[in-house]
Amino acid sequence: MTRTLWIAVCVLGILTPLMAQQRPEEGGHEVQVWTGGGHSVAGGTSNTGVWNLGVRYGWVLTSPHGPGFLKGRFEYAVDAVPAFVVFQPQNVAYGAGLNPLGLKWIFATRGNVQPYLELNGGTLFTSHEVPTGTSSVNFTSSAALGAHFLGKHAWTVEVRYMHISNAGLATPNSGINTVQVRVGVGKFFGRK
Repeated sequence: MTRTLWIAVCVLGILTPLMAQQRPEEGGHEVQVWTGGGHSVAGGTSNTGVWNLGVRYGWVLTSPHGPGFLKGRFEYAVDAVPAFVVFQPQNVAYGAGLNPLGLKWIFATRGNVQPYLELNGGTLFTSHEVPTGTSSVNFTSSAALGAHFLGKHAWTVEVRYMHISNAGLATPNSGINTVQVRVGVGKFFGRK
């Protein structure tokens, strides 16, 4: 895990001087390194915690549109998750995942704070069954509410609700529901 974090920081360090800091804008891109963690909530397997680390690449697809305070930009993003740890009562499962579906609505504000809503989905492969007695191949779906804090870097803080389950690949399909806090650092850059 330390090696993965080191590689992600190095890649961001190499790319950072090449990109002028900008706001999210149509035709622009987002690069981010993030980490998050949380605990299980009602509606699934209990007494379970998660921690994950990933990198994101996003495409800002639209200019601001929409009525009033809902006005914003649409971003499509992909997350690679090389480190995903599930702390279960019976064992600790180590895994990795890919989230090819990231749909983000970034509200258009004039200041340096850019709030957003996000829906996300992908797969998770683990060393042990998650939850115990089910499957080591799972699907993840999540919804998040967060904000980008623009400056020299784009710092991100969000609260994310994530559901993990095997979608009927195995029986039982008990799943895990978590609430996580995620932080990230990255850059928005536009077309040159």
